Formats: sequence, structure tokens, C-alpha cells
Amino acid sequence: MLKIENLEVAYGNIKAIKGISLEVNEGEIVTLIGSNGAGKSTTLRSISGILKARAGKIIFNGEEIQGKEGHEIVKMGICQSPEGRRIFPKMSVDENLDLGAFLRTDKAGIAADRERVLDLFPRLKERIDQKAGTMSGGEQQMLAVGRALMGSPKLLLMDEPSMGLAPVLVQMI
Repeated sequence: MLKIENLEVAYGNIKAIKGISLEVNEGEIVTLIGSNGAGKSTTLRSISGILKARAGKIIFNGEEIQGKEGHEIVKMGICQSPEGRRIFPKMSVDENLDLGAFLRTDKAGIAADRERVLDLFPRLKERIDQKAGTMSGGEQQMLAVGRALMGSPKLLLMDEPSMGLAPVLVQMI
């Protein structure tokens, strides 16, 4: 499903990733583990098209995706729940979830995915009309994950997904 070959990414003259290679097959859960500054978030941002690679290949379902824009990568089926939640605080829970499905046109699929997200995170259902910025950190994290799931991803990238979540919810995710 996803294959990364000798990926190199830099911030200016500083190399953040120096030749990482990995493969993720359909149905697998793969975890990147490393110390702060090891390049975990940078790797995910590169896959998502947020950062451009200096060298190497990123292949998703047989197609090279490095150099593609983020929205094109989302349309292909890769969604990300970023570190630090990055929800839209002045918008409601409902509006944040809608943004996760922004590029989709299948109304029945969107409705089904919304139901799944609200079943997975019943707290979001209770807070559906509440401004996202007024929720607890854990609730905001649920929303960030739920928003990513609304994109109906084939591959879900999660950066620090357990941050702020209760242990029982961490196990569910």
C-alpha cells in the first residue's frame, strides 16, 4: 500500500530525514518510534505532501506521490490526524467533522462515516454543536482523529494520537 524508499527531507540546510525506507501493507498498523527530533512527524508530513522531499520515493498503491499537493494525496486516500490536534477552535464539532469530508461527494458514505465517528467517540455526539475550542484537550484529540476518519482514508496517519486521551480510548484507537 505505502512504500518509502531512501526518503530525505531537510529544513533549509538541516537534514531532518536521512534516507528512511519503510513499507506498510494493507491492514497493517505500523508505528514510528524515536526520540524527539528523530523525524517521525517530518516523515508523516512528507507522506501527506505538507513537506517536499529532497530525495527518495513515496509510493502509494503503486503511484509515486512525492511532489503532489496535499489535497491530491487526500483524494487518493491518505488522511492525517496531526500532532497538537489542529482543530478549528471557533467552529463547532459538527463543522470540524464536515471539514474532514470536504473533498468527498458521496453523501451516503459521509453520513455513514459520521455515524461511525460519533459511535467511536460518543462524547463528540454530546458536544456536536459546541465550539471545538471550548472542549477539553482529550475531546479535541477525539475530534482531530474523527475529522481525519471523515476523509474515509485508505491509510490513516496519526501523529501523537494518544496525546490527551484516556487510556481506554487509546486502546480503542
